[in-house]
Amino acid sequence: MRRIRQLFVTTTALASAATFFASTPAIAQDEAAADDGTLTEIVVTAQRREENLQDVPLSVTAVSGDQLASIQAGGVDIRGISGRVPSLLVESSYGRTFPRFYIRGLGNTDFDFNAAQPVSLVYDDVVLENPILKGFPIFDLERVEVLRGPQGTLFGRNTPAGIVKFDSVKPKDEFGGYGRLSYGRFNAINAQGAVGGPLGEKVSVRLSAMYQTQDDYVDNVLPGGTTKNAFEGYDEFAARLQFLIKPTENLDILLTGQVRSLDGTARLFRGNIFTRGQAGLNSNFDRYSVSIDAKNEQSVDTQNASARITWDAGPVSLISVTSLWRGDATSVGDVDGGFGANFLPPNLYGPGEIPFTAETRDSLPSLSQFTQELRIASNGDGPLSYQAGVFYFDEDLEIVSHNYSTLGDPNNATGGVNIIVSQEQNSKAYGVFGSLTYQLSDQFSVTGGLRYNDDKRRFVAVRSKDTQFPNFLQNPLGTVNRRVSDNNMTWDLSATYAMNDDVNLYARVARGYRAPSIQGRILFPPATATPLEDGVTVGDSETITSYEGGIKSTLLDGKARFNLNGFYYELKDAQLTAVGGGINANRLINANKVRGYGFEADLEFKPVPELLLTAGLSYNNTKIRDAGLTTAACGATRVDTFPNVSLCTPLDPIVVAAAPFSAAIVNINGNSLPQSPKWIVNWTARYGVPVGNGEVYAYTDWAYRSKINFFLYDSVEFQDKQMLEGGVRVGYKTENYDFAAFVRNITKDTSAVGGIDFNNLTGFVNEPRIWGIEAGFKF
Repeated sequence: MRRIRQLFVTTTALASAATFFASTPAIAQDEAAADDGTLTEIVVTAQRREENLQDVPLSVTAVSGDQLASIQAGGVDIRGISGRVPSLLVESSYGRTFPRFYIRGLGNTDFDFNAAQPVSLVYDDVVLENPILKGFPIFDLERVEVLRGPQGTLFGRNTPAGIVKFDSVKPKDEFGGYGRLSYGRFNAINAQGAVGGPLGEKVSVRLSAMYQTQDDYVDNVLPGGTTKNAFEGYDEFAARLQFLIKPTENLDILLTGQVRSLDGTARLFRGNIFTRGQAGLNSNFDRYSVSIDAKNEQSVDTQNASARITWDAGPVSLISVTSLWRGDATSVGDVDGGFGANFLPPNLYGPGEIPFTAETRDSLPSLSQFTQELRIASNGDGPLSYQAGVFYFDEDLEIVSHNYSTLGDPNNATGGVNIIVSQEQNSKAYGVFGSLTYQLSDQFSVTGGLRYNDDKRRFVAVRSKDTQFPNFLQNPLGTVNRRVSDNNMTWDLSATYAMNDDVNLYARVARGYRAPSIQGRILFPPATATPLEDGVTVGDSETITSYEGGIKSTLLDGKARFNLNGFYYELKDAQLTAVGGGINANRLINANKVRGYGFEADLEFKPVPELLLTAGLSYNNTKIRDAGLTTAACGATRVDTFPNVSLCTPLDPIVVAAAPFSAAIVNINGNSLPQSPKWIVNWTARYGVPVGNGEVYAYTDWAYRSKINFFLYDSVEFQDKQMLEGGVRVGYKTENYDFAAFVRNITKDTSAVGGIDFNNLTGFVNEPRIWGIEAGFKF
């Protein structure tokens, strides 16, 4: 942590002390009213060009500046946007390191560092493929957009569910900046800011930085003594330096360098916080204490260099985007969520039954991702506009996973390694794409696009053991090799009809694609595995066809905006991840089909100049359609501990009954997808009263999601019925200054957000209530 603080102080000194105060720049566009009390236009780049959100023929939500500033108060990471947008959920079993995104119910619960997600994250026109890159902090942003539905034409592979898109503020030719500093509960400090301006006639610069820190606040309560404030602290620093060079009026060269460094504790797993046969958290759960006997630590370091070159050649513009990301990460977790094991004396294990110890370290010693895109885009305002390009992706990564056993001895957390799995993976992808829009009349336009994708992946895994360990639990396998490849055409076709100046109707059909993937975190395959049954699984390519139609409207003379759409999709050969079971494995399986349908609505309303109201609503119904698809339903334990063997209470049809050390096999046909709530609702309200040279304001934002299952199977225990989180922010703001107090999770909602099922009834929960004060200015 000291290393991050030193880096932070050095960098921010260069930016000057002024950058530690102020309100964040608008996200998309700040939706405060214009002088006449109407809503301002929201500009998005969902189709790789700037457009009014109301004219874009697909489901898009842009997050407002007030909303994002409120969400970030107290140091919340990227998971804070979960539920704040219709059909969007973000969760993680790693904490701040490894966010998993879900749109319209489609996501991936895989916790390996090479997991392939169906939701792509695009940061400044660069796709961030690896999970540790997707956790890059969000600060100094110009716009945040959530694009729902397949985006295979313009953004390519691994976007069948949609995209979360971030665009940072770029250097400008006038001096300016902002800063913001908050202090909150658990000694949390959240500081971010930016400063920039011209460096001569042809160069401008912008330096942005963010620093977040929080003290540990969860005690480790063990029979040998309590360690106060042992977990949940972190130090995180990120910075971005940009140079915009304009050698001529028609040529822009944007050079960017970014760094991130995180040092903290990993996700806290809490053993036996569920009770067999009962829903909801039990009395073993205490937010502020755990009893674990392993280390709990996490670190991430990533670096990026990129260049975007834009040449305006008159009728067309030529754009080149080159990016190189590097990084490394490690995370240690006590997977059993407790201490000891129940083959020891009763005072040496708990809480509840701990059948066997399970502690793991997952590391990413080396990650390298290179991307290159060349694109041509038409200029002008004629009836025809188009863009086309080529894309190249090359990723190399190494993963090392350790399983070790502490047996109640916290000093043995790194010395008792039993199993080591090393993975190496190289992925290459090529894409050629084109899209055009034709304005057939003043009211009617059509857009169509096509993309060719070619993907190849090479994978090598080695499992060995350093110390003697019972073969009935594990065995070395040696080297395992896999190769997968595929090529595919993705496309989209949409039409927009302007009923009048304020109402647009649109319809869209699109095809998306997720490339084949490999899961090789083989720490816990069966001891009887052979080279042909080695635990490494392959997910074949999945394709989705989505149908969508909607209305985008501006109402009440510009005081309201209401957008509504409905959709239906069919996902073929769906890549699903079966996690847990009797051996805590990750297995890729393909379901014949997954079908989903629902709707999304966004509303903004400014009834009077002082009051702004927003609301979002989504309904998602997902169903696995595969009559013969089965998976293991939670782990198994000793018969003398649980006489009926099964750890949890499956609600699905049982195909093979549970037995000692063998989980039940259940049929999951007809189940909804994991982490897929049917309902997501969000709403905000902002009210300001002029006082002196500024205003006193109050802002509140709320997010609700309905029931979720944690796994592919349905059980009584591994689910959460609902979650409702809200925040309040009250302050005084002028043109240059902003002083506020805030509370996050104001109702102290306590909800389980995930579980681990192979050993005991372990889970993890949402963040606690946070409060604090904030000050800032901009110039």
